[in-house]
Amino acid sequence: MSTETELQARSGNVCELCAASQDLGVFDVPPGSDGNEDKCVLICKTCREQAENPDTVDVHHWRCLNDSMWSQVPAVQVMAWRMLKRLGSETWAADLLDMVHLEDDVLAWAGAGLADISGDDDDTVRHLDSNSAQLVAGDTVSLIKDLNVKGANFTAKRGTVVRNISLVADNALQIEGRINGQQIVILTEFVKK
Repeated sequence: MSTETELQARSGNVCELCAASQDLGVFDVPPGSDGNEDKCVLICKTCREQAENPDTVDVHHWRCLNDSMWSQVPAVQVMAWRMLKRLGSETWAADLLDMVHLEDDVLAWAGAGLADISGDDDDTVRHLDSNSAQLVAGDTVSLIKDLNVKGANFTAKRGTVVRNISLVADNALQIEGRINGQQIVILTEFVKK
């Protein structure tokens, strides 16, 4: 029997993270995945794209982890833990993460692959706010000073909240966000979580 067939039987032919029934595929959970169903999960296209690309994370999509984090399947537990860790700046995700209990070997597996998911390895640019708190895609930040927005003819006032930020991949000093309907680049030194 193929890995995909095994995973379909295990999951009831739905995404093991969000329970969607369309566009399902096998996802190898790093590190050390060998294609064996014990190291893989069956997930939908939406979950796969967001797990592989932190800049596309839709925070609200991952509320499904409230159910899937209780799975008895270690690979599903690992994926749920990693995504909750990535979304840790969201109050609801931090609360769920506090409730999760993983066996020591599963926690070691989850932690070993966390750099792949969160971008916390040595070669990756880390975005820090004015208080040196790490920023992740999807965070909500507020401005700590008035900023003149070049080319848009307005001033973004201190205290303005910028939701669902994106990180500039090759520049640790810049993030992107939407203010007054305009997508702009903001220096990280002028924001705080």
